[in-house]
Amino acid sequence: MSGFSLAEIAEKIGAEVRGDTTARVEGLNTLREACSQELSFLANPAYRHYLDSTAAAAVILDSDAAEDYSGNALIMANPYLGYALATALFDDAPLPEVGIHPQAVIAESANVDPSASVGPFAVIGEGVRVGANTRIGSGTHVGDDSVIGSDCRIAANVSIYHAVQIGSHVTIHSGAVIGADGFGFAPNQGRWVKIHQLGSVVIGNHVEIGACTTIDRGALGNTIIEDGVILDNHVQVAHNVQIGENTAMACYAGVAGSTVVGKNCIFAARSGSVGHVTLCDGVHLTAAAVITKSLKEPGAYSSGTMFSKFRDWKKSAVRFNQLDQLANRIRELEKKLP
Repeated sequence: MSGFSLAEIAEKIGAEVRGDTTARVEGLNTLREACSQELSFLANPAYRHYLDSTAAAAVILDSDAAEDYSGNALIMANPYLGYALATALFDDAPLPEVGIHPQAVIAESANVDPSASVGPFAVIGEGVRVGANTRIGSGTHVGDDSVIGSDCRIAANVSIYHAVQIGSHVTIHSGAVIGADGFGFAPNQGRWVKIHQLGSVVIGNHVEIGACTTIDRGALGNTIIEDGVILDNHVQVAHNVQIGENTAMACYAGVAGSTVVGKNCIFAARSGSVGHVTLCDGVHLTAAAVITKSLKEPGAYSSGTMFSKFRDWKKSAVRFNQLDQLANRIRELEKKLP
């Protein structure tokens, strides 16, 4: 029999069942689009009005929302967590066959665990170690002396440079580049002299790195990504940056060189920091915020201006450029006050 009963799902996600425990569920969907064989969830109050019309076999929700719903329910304090756990039950991503594809290129000194899989046209360099149950996709290159732990998923066409260290349970999506040279150059008589990047990249456990994200190797010492960090697509991490445990960065976030980011920080889309600063634990940067000095207190930080209609924005931009002049005039007027 396909799918799962509500009782089975409840046990997997730690929820309380209300209703028909034997009802079968074969997939997940939104409240609005779910059919009678699908499970849904309510985590955002903005979608609460769909409870009245959903055709879902059951809904994951909290106890307050359950009072307004008469159908089958999986009740838990954090429905969004329940949804996340339930997705693992219905993940249908294909699993590659264990072993090394005949069209992969494996250096003689490489050590690939027998339970790992290496796809076609992947290249594994000299001295590389690949742990148990790790999957390396087609076209991926792993440079000499790199180490990849167990239970990792390295998607197709990932570039891992030499001497990179990657922990266990790490996911790296296609197009990511790990260990490229940091952007280091010294000016000399109108030209640039390259600073060779002598460090590497060290990535902890349970890290997820999005598509087309780049993590540069250190100039001296290593760029460090600690356990539990999640990086969205198109994130830039410069050389010698340190990112603390469980920090999350959304798309187009960027961190300049030698910056230290604390634990449990959040970078919203297009946010970032200049180099050589330290952000304490628990910092939350809103979208497009740019941090220009060290932060010693946790909390939310913003910069820039709010959007407005273009005509209004032009007027505000002109006034912004007049602020220094206005401040000087106010200062002169204050001197004239009795």
